[in-house]
Amino acid sequence: MARARLDDPDLPLADLMTAWPQTIPVFVRHRMLCVGCLVSPFHTVTDACAEYHLDRETFLKELRQAADPG
Repeated sequence: MARARLDDPDLPLADLMTAWPQTIPVFVRHRMLCVGCLVSPFHTVTDACAEYHLDRETFLKELRQAADPG
């Protein structure tokens, strides 16, 4: 099975945070309640950005930086 991609539009948030736990502070910094949310296995970054009125590309950039700071 191929490794998940952080920018996969179908990647559930729960899987994203499991694969890249270093991204969790990004969600917390934006005061998003996604960490530990019962819906996180079903919501994607796109869903979360729509819910919290965030620009998806900007948010993804932050997630990428957190996942690979080097």
